[in-house]
Amino acid sequence: MEYQVRAARITDIDRLAALGQASVTAAGRSGALGGADLLRQLTYLPHASVLVAEVRREIVGGAVLVLRPSVVAGGYVGTVDFLVVAPEHDPERVTDALMEELLRSASNKGCSAVETTQPDDPADLARLERNGFAPAGTLLRRPVSAAGSASRRA
Repeated sequence: MEYQVRAARITDIDRLAALGQASVTAAGRSGALGGADLLRQLTYLPHASVLVAEVRREIVGGAVLVLRPSVVAGGYVGTVDFLVVAPEHDPERVTDALMEELLRSASNKGCSAVETTQPDDPADLARLERNGFAPAGTLLRRPVSAAGSASRRA
């Protein structure tokens, strides 16, 4: 199966929020994503990227990258705030496809690094490490080169 990743549209948000809510419930975590309204807002903001993975026009995963300025990092730092894959789809391939596009988006937006929280599930951790993330305190961090930077051209 070929997974396509694209920017989320407003019409995708309810399915994406439902996937996120099911993921939170399945993991036994408390609290609601409560995110449909927030996800809708993020689709319009330039300092965020909301992505969906789909196959045959069905949304099977999604991710959110949010940017923040960092003096220490020397630019922006992207935070993977949300990453979800439908349970009936290949988490390896969907995660890899989403991460590739998230990292490209972070680079295009001028980020010097992307970070995320360390997941509880060892399989999730292995997927992130395979995508270049390494422990950095309580977070996982991956350096990226900003689009157009000298280090990226080399």
